[in-house]
Amino acid sequence: MFSTSPTVLTTERLLLRELTPEIFNQLFLTKTRPQIMEYLHLRSDQEFEDMEERYTKGWSSFFSTFKGFHLLDRETNRVIGQCDYHTWVPGHRRAEIGYTILEDSYKNKGLMTEALESILNFGFEQMNLYRVEALVSPKNTASQKLVKRFGFQEEGLLRKHYLLNGRLEDARVFSLLKPEFEKWQQKQV
Repeated sequence: MFSTSPTVLTTERLLLRELTPEIFNQLFLTKTRPQIMEYLHLRSDQEFEDMEERYTKGWSSFFSTFKGFHLLDRETNRVIGQCDYHTWVPGHRRAEIGYTILEDSYKNKGLMTEALESILNFGFEQMNLYRVEALVSPKNTASQKLVKRFGFQEEGLLRKHYLLNGRLEDARVFSLLKPEFEKWQQKQV
């Protein structure tokens, strides 16, 4: 489907298929709307239009870019979520991480823990990151527990940081440095 094959990371229950600006270029320049919707697991016209707008306005700038991964169920190859470094600043060796499971039936099964370990390892080893940031809603206790599980440290609160359903919401800032992740990995052995 693509001129260069995307990276695929493998975990016990997941395949993590890479999404890059180059892959989006190939999709939107050479594929039909139904093909794009199937590949990106877009479930509605609105989701397609939102993704098309992101693509059109540009994923990358001089300063930052992104690298994302679809989470696929290894048994069915079905897209069940995503995890990405959506504010990757290579020149400063840092990125912000984001993640989601798309369907309730896949939640609370440890899948994001499994995915995040692989994604963090990829970020520190392959992307040359030194710092990974996570901005988490104070209301999202599950996400806070997830990042703390990997040793992320809370740094503070960003007041009225993002707009959700017409309301400005706060975000807690967490960070994980490469030596902290390496220390966490050593404890897992």
